[in-house]
Amino acid sequence: MQISANYQAVAYLVSAILFIFALKGLTHPATARRGNYYGMAGMVLAIGATLLGAEVQSYGFIVAGVIAGAAIGALLASKVKMTAMPQLVAALHSFVGMAAVLVAIGTYINRAAAGTLNPVLMTELSVGIVIGAITFSGSVIAFGKLQGIISGKPVIFKGQHMLNAVLALVIVAFGVHFGMTESVVSLVLMTLLAFVLGFTLIIPIGGADMPVIISMLNSYSGWAAAATGFTLQNNLLIIVGALVGFSGAILSYIMCRAMNRSIINVVFGGFGSDSSGGVSSAAAQAVEKGVRSASVEDAIYWMEDANKVIIIPGYGMAVAQAQHALKEFMELLLERGVEVKFAIHPVAGRMPGHMNVLLAEADIPYDHVLEMDEINPEFPTADVALVVGANDVTNPAAKTDPSSPIHGMPILDVSKAKQIYVIKRSMNPGYAGVDNLLYYQDNCSLIFGDAKDVCEGLANALKGGGH
Repeated sequence: MQISANYQAVAYLVSAILFIFALKGLTHPATARRGNYYGMAGMVLAIGATLLGAEVQSYGFIVAGVIAGAAIGALLASKVKMTAMPQLVAALHSFVGMAAVLVAIGTYINRAAAGTLNPVLMTELSVGIVIGAITFSGSVIAFGKLQGIISGKPVIFKGQHMLNAVLALVIVAFGVHFGMTESVVSLVLMTLLAFVLGFTLIIPIGGADMPVIISMLNSYSGWAAAATGFTLQNNLLIIVGALVGFSGAILSYIMCRAMNRSIINVVFGGFGSDSSGGVSSAAAQAVEKGVRSASVEDAIYWMEDANKVIIIPGYGMAVAQAQHALKEFMELLLERGVEVKFAIHPVAGRMPGHMNVLLAEADIPYDHVLEMDEINPEFPTADVALVVGANDVTNPAAKTDPSSPIHGMPILDVSKAKQIYVIKRSMNPGYAGVDNLLYYQDNCSLIFGDAKDVCEGLANALKGGGH
């Protein structure tokens, strides 16, 4: 059974509309599930229309590819933990990048054999290969950093920017030569150098900038898919690729604004690259002052009679999988008439929306979850702020210490709460490698331990009648 080109075009149009509805739905936790359904429906329709198109001559390789892809996807989905979602996303971006490279090279070989190469197609092939190769190698490096296979710290070297500029110019030169002469040598060199450029662009980035890079690689993968759409003359792939490319770019821009950093600074700077690596006088004085440790019973004493408690989830909550224990603790506080809210920083965790997903997994009601700009004015009225493994996004040094690498980055105003309890495993700094001055404030105490164990302890203490 085959469908005509007109029916296929209509199916693609409907799919594109469904994808737009999907993006709209994913903008808010309350509509995210519906957005996913729109996206799945659009993808099923797109795949069906493509398979039934006249251009498909054989299903053998397609079926084999679908079976292999489904098996890999099912294995990954069953094995990967929620805390490893950022690296999984990075890995999936690398697949898109490599697919764009392979499709472009395969198209070149087929069209060269048929004698149907032309300047426009050669340009499309060059763009697809370069974007795809940069996306692939950049995503592999991001995966390695997030997975801990390589150091998550920025790797800075002398002449880094000059090297990237030279690589970019040489790649363009080989691309032009490839388009003019159809030279296989230029094709190979252009591809290899694009792989190297992806490596040199991402390796200097680390620390708190990694969520932005994940978002940017998402944008790159969208543009790689769009370039593949031009190569295959598939309008839906062009539309979807552009949607992903633009949405990733917009999200990266929003996240950079949330960190008070320019997108250029993130891409070409490398977090902390301009820092001397020393400890500021404010940080030194705070460290000398020391921290105050507390027990679960101490925290319960403050929270069971509080009017308002604000909980700040972070990567520590994700690692410990403490969201379900927090949900139970929240319900027990609510039963006592305590107002409970969750504060989410735009770059909390390791990828955009990381905390929102984890809280949704625990069925924490959306009306209890507030973004940074909404919750910050409420911290002065909070009796207790409970920080669960969030470091960099609560550090007052961002506002008070001009020498801090994160100075200027908007943060959650946790320091303004009347009493603060922070759940931490140790005194190790956060992902940015910066000491958190919040821990040394007079109104702050640290509860050392696994976030899940501590949250379960808090819940059990309340169930036992409190202090």
